[in-house]
Parts: sequence; C-alpha cells; structure tokens
Amino acid sequence: MAATASNSLLRTKSLVPTHSLLPSSNLNNQCYSFPRPKPRPIQAVQAADNPVNVKQQQPRREARWAVDSWKSKKALQLPEYPSGEKLEAVLKSLESFPPIVFAGEARNLEERLGEAAMGKAFLLQGGDCAESFKEFHANNIRDTFRILLQMSVVMMFGGQMPVIKVGRMAGQFAKPRSEGFEEQNGVKLPSYRGDNVNGDAFEEKARIPDPERMIRAYSQSAATLNLLRAFATGGYAAMQRVSQWNLDFTQHSEQGDRYLELAHRVDEALGFMAAAGLTVDHPIMKTTEFWTSHECLLLPYEQSLTRLDSTSGLYYDCSAHMLWVGERTRQLDGAHVEFLRGVANPLGIKVSDKMDPNELVKLIEILNPQNKPGRITVITRMGAENTRVKLPHLIRAVRRAGQIVTWVSDPMHGNTIKAPCGLKTRPFDAIRAEVKAFFDMHEQEGSHPGGVHLEMTGQNVTECIGGSRTVTFDDLSSRYHTHCDPRLNASQSLELAFIISERLRKSRIGSEQSLASMGL
Repeated sequence: MAATASNSLLRTKSLVPTHSLLPSSNLNNQCYSFPRPKPRPIQAVQAADNPVNVKQQQPRREARWAVDSWKSKKALQLPEYPSGEKLEAVLKSLESFPPIVFAGEARNLEERLGEAAMGKAFLLQGGDCAESFKEFHANNIRDTFRILLQMSVVMMFGGQMPVIKVGRMAGQFAKPRSEGFEEQNGVKLPSYRGDNVNGDAFEEKARIPDPERMIRAYSQSAATLNLLRAFATGGYAAMQRVSQWNLDFTQHSEQGDRYLELAHRVDEALGFMAAAGLTVDHPIMKTTEFWTSHECLLLPYEQSLTRLDSTSGLYYDCSAHMLWVGERTRQLDGAHVEFLRGVANPLGIKVSDKMDPNELVKLIEILNPQNKPGRITVITRMGAENTRVKLPHLIRAVRRAGQIVTWVSDPMHGNTIKAPCGLKTRPFDAIRAEVKAFFDMHEQEGSHPGGVHLEMTGQNVTECIGGSRTVTFDDLSSRYHTHCDPRLNASQSLELAFIISERLRKSRIGSEQSLASMGL
C-alpha cells in the first residue's frame, strides 16, 4: 500500500533501510511524502502582460489541486533519504531560492509548440541522457548548444519553417530505474538515480541518497542556463556566424562538408538581404530562442521550485520551461501526474508500445482539460516496427477525442541493445528507421510530425554504432563517456538532421503541389 501525506518522514539511517514508508522493497511501490508550506508568489518577468483574475484563468480540475496534493497519491521512483530533518532543511532552502526560469518564457514556449502541433514549426529537443557534476564544463555546454544550432539550421533550411530549440539541459539529472538495487560480485547497493540523488560509484557511501545534492543540482542548472542565455543572446548564435559553428572533428567529414555547403548558401542569402537594404542587425538575426527541459521525477525538488505567477495566477514549476512524465511514472492516479496537472508549464508524455490508446486519451484529458494547443507533447519511443503498428492507433484515438497535441519521435529509447563487450549502445540505422517510420505514419494518417527528441552530445564520443563515420562495436570503448545511456555524437546528430531536413523538404514540396493543384 502506498504511503500518503499522513506518513512520518523516513527515520532509517542504514544504507539498506530497515524501516521504510512501504512494506515492499519493490521499486515500483516506493513513495514518500513531505509536509511542505505553500510557495510564495513571485513577480512575473512579463510585466507587460495584464494581470487577470485567478479564478478566470485557472483551468477546471477533476479535484482540488495544491502544490503538495501529489503526496496523497502513489509516488514511484523516489529515493529513500536516511535523514528527514536534513531533507526538510534542504527543501526549505530551495523554496527560498530564485526561480531558474520564468513563467513568461514557459508561456512563449507553449505558443511555439502550439504552432508545431499545427505543422507550422518543428521541435528539436536534445541533450544528455543525464547531466553529471563531473562533466560540468563550459566547453561541454557550448558544444551541445552549438550542435543544436547546426541541426536547427539544417532542418529550418529544408523545412522552411521555424525550429524550436529545447535542451535536455540545466536540470536533467534524475533517472528512473527498473530495479531499486544493483548487485555486483555479491554486493548489493541502492541503484544510482542521478547525480542530484546519489553517486554513480559502486560504493556504500556514494549510493546513500543525499539531499544536499539537490542544492548542487540547482546551482549547476542555474549556471548552465546562465551560459546558455549568454550564447543565445550575446552574438554567438547570430546567423552571420553559421559557417563558424562547425566542430573541429566534423570539419573534414561528409556531414561537415554538407553543413559548410549549406552554410555558404545561408551566407549568400544574408549577403543578398544586405544588398537589398534588409539589415542583418535585426535582433532576430543576432539572437535565438532556447528553452530547457527535463523529466519531472524528483517531486520534492520540483515542488520546492514551484511558484505562483502573479501575472496569470497560475503555478509554474520554475526548474525548467518544459517538463515531461516518463514511461514508469505516467499512471493516471499517480503522484507525478497529479503534480503535473496543476502546473502551467508545457508538458511532455513519453509513450512506448505498451500505451493503450484509450489510456493516452484519458491522460491527456487530465493534463490538458482545456485542450490548449502547445500544452501537451506526445513523445513516442517504441522502435521502428512498433511505430508502424502502434502509432496510427494512438493518432486516431487522439483525433477522435478532438485533442490537440504535438507529436514527437524519440528514436533513442526503443533501440538500445547490448554490445558483445557488454556496453549499452544504439545502432544509428535503427534510429534512422524509427524516424522514417514516424514520418511515414503521420503522412499516412494526415497528421503533423511535430519534432524529434534525442539523447546526444556535441562531444566526439563513440557510444552509438553506425553513421557515415562508422562507429563499430570495437570502437565503443575508445570514447565511451556516458554514465547512463548511449548518445549520438556530433557527426551522427548532424547526419540525422540532414535526413530529417530532407523529409521536411519533401513534405513541404508535397503540400505546395497539393495546394497548387487545388488552385490555392
């Protein structure tokens, strides 16, 4: 039986607790609760917006929602902390900290995602499987931002539509686990749950959940976003620099050459605009919009960074612009869904081949009762074959319900295999096949493919096999740096961007020809 808000804080001090809030050690039954005060209102960043009456803006709920109402629900995938007092002190500190993002920024992202739902924009969401404290470095942040810029230019050029850039960055620390404990050589320790919970070293001390790690995760997230803002608005992302974004190790590759050719065409277009008297000094040419996202997993942390927006009268989780609920925590009556239904951020729903179409419709109804465009992004992750079999049924069910969603493909999580050497990897051909299946099924169903969600890095790693600069099983160990799941490297990411760009171009040409044949 799941614990509720009436339970006391954890009291155990041993590494493997002798007393838990739950009678079962099964990971899927773990939950806890924390008595928390309601967050204080903050002033919205969008002062130009007109304040409105809270009652007029608040969407109708199935039941009363509060920032801590999730505690009355079954909460999966949460760690068990040995000291309740230490945890409480950390959460109080987080609650007093400034927000990492602002409500107005999240509203702007929701508007852009609404355009993607209508086929007028395309979402590029990417970044690390899980951020780490050890790899926190300005160069790593810059390189991931840079490859996302390159990919967006490639997709925008082919699709002739805006590309919405959202990073799995500045907060993507926590990871769900299939098992609560890990065993090596007869030693059993709690599973690694991400750097904001415990350490990845297989040592007794490292695996004890430490609430102080949330403070460090907050600080790293704020610093990461600060640097991303500087890159996005300080001239680094200016279109005039498009030919300078190439990473050193992609310059003499097939994808690097293709990118430079495209960059020269962009430069020529900018030169034509300047000759025609159209200035390239306009802010839209010198800056770019960039948002952050992560999985909503560690609920005490998320609640502590939730703020009441004085402009709209709505609650926003100010740890990120966009949040998503994962495959393991999307239960209709679960704590994570309960928390997310009350915050106004744009939300993602990860969907595997196990998702029942009717359940998806119900979940969307809970999270978006007003059917607001841009509020819900459905992120499918099921492999190419299942995409062709399962995705059409999901599309039809959502369409019959009249629900507006942005459809996005995550071609990573359904294609993980174990290499002969024992390392996890993902074949590039399988990733490409799932992206193709995603576009094919939306073309078949007459719906809009709204974006892609990738685990990737700007580093020259060897974690996914294949691609034009072929990474083999034998190559994996040479630069296998991930401490979680395998990521596309910069060259593979750029290659995938060209594949998507070509598909967007074909769709655009097909739509133009259809309109021309109808005399429109």
